[in-house]
Amino acid sequence: MVKNNISFYTIKKICTISFLLCSLFLLLSLNQSEATEPRPLDEKIVYFFELNEDIMPAAERRVTRALAEAEEKNADIVLMRVNTYGGMVNVADSIRTMMLNARPTTVAWIKNNAASAGALISIACDSIYMSRGSNIGAATVVNQTGEQMPDKYQSYMRSMMRSTAMAKNRDPLIAEAMVDETVEIEGIIDAGKILTFTGEEALAAGFIEGKAESIEEVLSNMGIENYTLHRYETSFTESIINFLLNPLVNSILLLVIIGGLYFELQTPGVGFPIIASVVAATLYFGPLYIEGMAANWEILLFIVGILLIALEIFVIPGFGVAGVSGIIVTVTALTLALIQNDGLDFSFPGMENVAFAFFRVSITLLVSIGIIIFMGGNIANLRFFQKMILADVQDKNEGYTSADFSLRDLVGSQGLAVSDFRPSGKIEIGDEQYFAVSDAEWIKKGERIQVVSLKGSNLVVKKVK
Repeated sequence: MVKNNISFYTIKKICTISFLLCSLFLLLSLNQSEATEPRPLDEKIVYFFELNEDIMPAAERRVTRALAEAEEKNADIVLMRVNTYGGMVNVADSIRTMMLNARPTTVAWIKNNAASAGALISIACDSIYMSRGSNIGAATVVNQTGEQMPDKYQSYMRSMMRSTAMAKNRDPLIAEAMVDETVEIEGIIDAGKILTFTGEEALAAGFIEGKAESIEEVLSNMGIENYTLHRYETSFTESIINFLLNPLVNSILLLVIIGGLYFELQTPGVGFPIIASVVAATLYFGPLYIEGMAANWEILLFIVGILLIALEIFVIPGFGVAGVSGIIVTVTALTLALIQNDGLDFSFPGMENVAFAFFRVSITLLVSIGIIIFMGGNIANLRFFQKMILADVQDKNEGYTSADFSLRDLVGSQGLAVSDFRPSGKIEIGDEQYFAVSDAEWIKKGERIQVVSLKGSNLVVKKVK
């Protein structure tokens, strides 16, 4: 028994020692592999990206991703080329906070403009360089039409500019003068004017580190000659979002939404038109939601509008409150999704932008109606749709049979319309109700009808005169 116990413990110790030795060998191997190509002590890793757009949620996503990639690459310096006229204050505040808390040294290289929110973001960087002809300042908070916002917005912006400048050892009074026209700085700005610096003026005031015309010159001015440069690359998702936000593409999606709904209502049953409409609505609202323009309640408003229109067509007789309300609600939702409103507060986008968005949606709606009127009767004859539908005649003499004999037996029968036809509705024959499509005429509820044919699974009816 003793021998067996000793043998067992001996084996256990050998296994334990072997495991530890293997683990140590693996660690040493990993360290050796990492040390095979050591980075020179004086070499810096520089990560470069551009901020050349309005300061909107897309810009915040870009900066977030850029800083994350810089961390992954263990970058020493993050170089951001700035060219923006500004944007949303809350987004600028988020980007400012990210730059203030970033581990690498952050550098703003202003190429042309760093106005308003762009000035705030630039001041949040450790160093600022400006190219020839560039400007920084004019940070008064305005709406999208250029009108100055109330003082509560200005007060918040003044505070952010001061605290950000102080955090980076810049003159807080100069930063405040970019927002507040009452600030006077001898030799720099008189009271009654908003401060905007040229590169030469900013350098003379000691507000920036220098001037530069290229990445190489920026880094050379910082005393960096030996470096590895990594550049930000636009992702496939960003490219798709930018494409879908194009006004032309946006308008085409609106056409598909409206046209799909119409043709689906003309031929009831979930098919290609409604699928196209749903996909178009997703592609319309999705990018706008990601951009922070379409809010949850605006998308819900659109869905409610569509449901009201469907309720009017299939349930409630006549064209009344539900139908009109549905159209108004749907158009309102499509319009609000295009502007940067805060609930029912339109002070930031301004009424001019609201009116322009409404004009865009209205024009698209009118174009859709025109296309429907022009193509409605001939859409099935288009080559595109001919490829998607069954055009061959399936003669019963060749062995083809209908899957629903009861509907075919209704051809020639008469009954009553139990809803208005626009152009589809409900009929009653005997004690049964069926969906049907009018044969190119308006049929009101209560009028007598006759089934004239069966197209696919749809009964085609006409009014009995």
